[in-house]
Amino acid sequence: MQIAHFAGEFIHIIVGIDGGKTAAIACIDLYGRPIRLFTGRYVGLSWFVDMIRDVGEPVIIASDKKKPDEIVKKLGAVFGAVVFSPQEDLTVEKKEELANHAFENLHERDALAAAKAAYNAYANKLKQASKKAIEHGIETDKAMTLVIERYSMHEAITGKKANRKK
Repeated sequence: MQIAHFAGEFIHIIVGIDGGKTAAIACIDLYGRPIRLFTGRYVGLSWFVDMIRDVGEPVIIASDKKKPDEIVKKLGAVFGAVVFSPQEDLTVEKKEELANHAFENLHERDALAAAKAAYNAYANKLKQASKKAIEHGIETDKAMTLVIERYSMHEAITGKKANRKK
């Protein structure tokens, strides 16, 4: 299912994953807006990688489970992305709330809920990074990505890594 299309445009994305015999991928942008949903049966790692690359460059790979599936961990490693898992498994009610009926099956719901939960965990920092980037005339996408990668707000805006003590 395609929700929005950014033809030829490179974008950073947050990706929710629902693994299993029937798997699903939900890609949202750094503003929490759904972009694409995919569902596949009996798929492997390469299917996930190809589908995600078709949409953009993930900065977060998210699970709806406290203990993420192996596929979530592998995708995090493949893309060098932050792996997100909620503090507790998302309930059906929470998944319904997060996915907001923008899905065609329960697997897509779970993947979209995972992506939205990850977005919500970073939302305040992302909004702050976007605002500061605009104020300083720099690319918002890059600043937001750096904040997700655990750079400080100052580092994300200036592009300079602070000299930290260990």
